[in-house]
Amino acid sequence: MHLRKILPAALTFTLAVPFSSLTLAAPMEIEMSHQLDEERAERVEKVLERFNSRQKDYQIRLVRRVQGEPAKDINLVTREEQAQFVAAKAGFKPLHQVMKEASVPFDGSKLAPELRVGLGDAQGNLVALPIGMATPVLFINKAAFRKAGLDPEKPPKTWAETQQAADKLFDAGSKCPYTTSWPAWVHIDNLSAWNGVEVADAKGKLMFNGLPQVKHTALLTTWAKARFFIYFGRRDEADKRFEAGECGMLTSSSSLIGALHESRQVEAGVSALPYHDDLPGAPQQTLAGGYSLWVAAGRKPAEYKGVAQFVGFLMEPDLQVELTAASGYLPMTAAARAAAGSKLLKTDVAGLNVAYRQLQGPAALRTLRVSEIEKVRIIVEEELEAAWSGKTPAKEALDVAVQRGNLILQAAPAAKAPARRK
Repeated sequence: MHLRKILPAALTFTLAVPFSSLTLAAPMEIEMSHQLDEERAERVEKVLERFNSRQKDYQIRLVRRVQGEPAKDINLVTREEQAQFVAAKAGFKPLHQVMKEASVPFDGSKLAPELRVGLGDAQGNLVALPIGMATPVLFINKAAFRKAGLDPEKPPKTWAETQQAADKLFDAGSKCPYTTSWPAWVHIDNLSAWNGVEVADAKGKLMFNGLPQVKHTALLTTWAKARFFIYFGRRDEADKRFEAGECGMLTSSSSLIGALHESRQVEAGVSALPYHDDLPGAPQQTLAGGYSLWVAAGRKPAEYKGVAQFVGFLMEPDLQVELTAASGYLPMTAAARAAAGSKLLKTDVAGLNVAYRQLQGPAALRTLRVSEIEKVRIIVEEELEAAWSGKTPAKEALDVAVQRGNLILQAAPAAKAPARRK
């Protein structure tokens, strides 16, 4: 064929092809919503940047969740929000289906049972991914212990011993011998599970106003009056006070291990959550709580493929070890836990082992947790604050909290859950 015939044909073909097809296709954007504080959001951003940089097909972007707006492609849900998402699960695509349809290997059964509570269907398949999980522990300020004549290598095991330590810390000049974060999670949900008492009956009716919970609430009230217990708020405000070296003891999430190691402002020790030694069978098991990842329904297969790749990325043992080192969260799988044991500092591994030991046993599988039902949590914390401030007797405060909480559950039955997972 002559050249003058070839050139027009080639030119015609070139003009017929859109210019965009001759350039690299832009990566598909996937939005992930959140309600994190600035520090935690920055840590998530680093994880997303790493995923985005290792492949060219998808870019995940972090956006702040706005109440009332439709769900984003991926939604990072806090412990306090989880009941809302469980109640609205019809609007989300089950995670196991996302992974299967995208042909990305995923075995949800490899995740520890205590981390999967409330996130599985009737067959045990995961509908959302538990990530950023932790359990409450006791942190001690070793320098403050030494100053008070206490042995920092022998932290208190019981609440009676904790009171004795608080007394000595106070006498040594501490303005904050003991404090706590997440009051409903620590002092109702976990206090009950750890000491072998229920927060609800078999039908899901709240009953955390029994003698053990009342005695514990009254104990903290006496501590508050004696200035042994200083209360800073409902979330993690106390964490920052402890991290700054202001407090001698703190009950809070084991995830604080990472932040304390990173800041190096306080020489902290990690011990098991105190228990009441006058209760038969105590201690038993604490509960895992944290974040979960929910995938919106109604997206395209290509979007779900990107989500599945991201979940697979999160499941990599090496990444889980890095997240544990940076944020203190419990590794999700046995493989990741083994990797953490060989790669983390001994002090960090020791703290994680404290958390793991607390979670072993059937009580850790309780699904009804007042701290995960936002309206109930707010009520509980209002009444705890009334008791600790001396405005309301402990028994009356918990009676009112149970009554108000049950009215909420009756009005919204979708938020209910059985007292135990069989």
